[in-house]
Amino acid sequence: MQRELRRPDYRTLRMAVGTALCLSISFALDLPIPVVAPVFAVFLLATHTRPLSFKTGVALALVVALTTGSGLLLVPLLRHYAFAGVMLVGLLLFLAFRYGLRGGNNLVSTFLAAGLTMISAAGTADFQLAATVVGALVQGLLLAVLVSGVTHMLFPEPASARAPPAARVMPDDQAVRIALRAALVVMPAYLLAMADPASYMPIIMKSVSLGRQSCTTTARSAARDLIGSTLLGGLLAILFWFALKLFVHLWMFFLWMLLFGLLVGRKLYGIDPTRYSTGFWLNSLITMIILLGQSVQDSAAGKDVYTAFAVRMGLFVAVTVYACLMLLIFEQRSRAR
Repeated sequence: MQRELRRPDYRTLRMAVGTALCLSISFALDLPIPVVAPVFAVFLLATHTRPLSFKTGVALALVVALTTGSGLLLVPLLRHYAFAGVMLVGLLLFLAFRYGLRGGNNLVSTFLAAGLTMISAAGTADFQLAATVVGALVQGLLLAVLVSGVTHMLFPEPASARAPPAARVMPDDQAVRIALRAALVVMPAYLLAMADPASYMPIIMKSVSLGRQSCTTTARSAARDLIGSTLLGGLLAILFWFALKLFVHLWMFFLWMLLFGLLVGRKLYGIDPTRYSTGFWLNSLITMIILLGQSVQDSAAGKDVYTAFAVRMGLFVAVTVYACLMLLIFEQRSRAR
């Protein structure tokens, strides 16, 4: 019985330590998009109870590099035939989400959606920026895989723990409907990012997270899960920012992230049971990381942090409300049929 009680504790520690390590290492190394690695780490540690082998991690990074790098091929089409290019991006997004719903690897599905949109949007402004995004995604994924392996060594899964059940394969018609809904959730943020990719990259990451969450959220709980988690993520980012201002240091960045990761992880893994779903707490943590990371970068660049945060938070809420509307519209059409 004691070993059963320790399992959620170890998973909470793994996720909190892994996320904090990825965040601090990314900023210490000054990676191009430092929030990529901790976001990937959250997805990786929350969905896998066993570490990826080195060979699997490298293979996954190569697959992501090749598939997301193919987004560079869409850049000439988007520049010269914008409508056709946008329609093709929408089709590829639909196929990426459908792949995950039909039993494919959800991590690969998420990376494909993020990479495809971020790279093609960046390429419309500057091809070099798009190549930088490809490098940032691969570096972030490799760092997340490496840190995941280290945290699994520090906090191993008990030998008696059962392997998680295989992902449920949806019927084809249901998978098509939900994948289409997820693609439509991402597209407005993608179109917005094409106007100014450098400023709106966080919006794409947030919309991909929402698209992934919309695959498992019902219309009845959409407002609570999507809007509530976005607002909570913003509140956590504000608290984190003012806590960090008490003593600005990289080690304090790590320690505060560790504390916030533990607090959210206890809810995520049911140590402190709540009526909210795991997707709610996962999305809250990811929203906090994206908002906080961008605020730190704004501060380093000498920008007005509070104005930038208010604008970014407003866009996050707008994208989330739109995602809720998509869920409600599709639910009503499904009932009508």
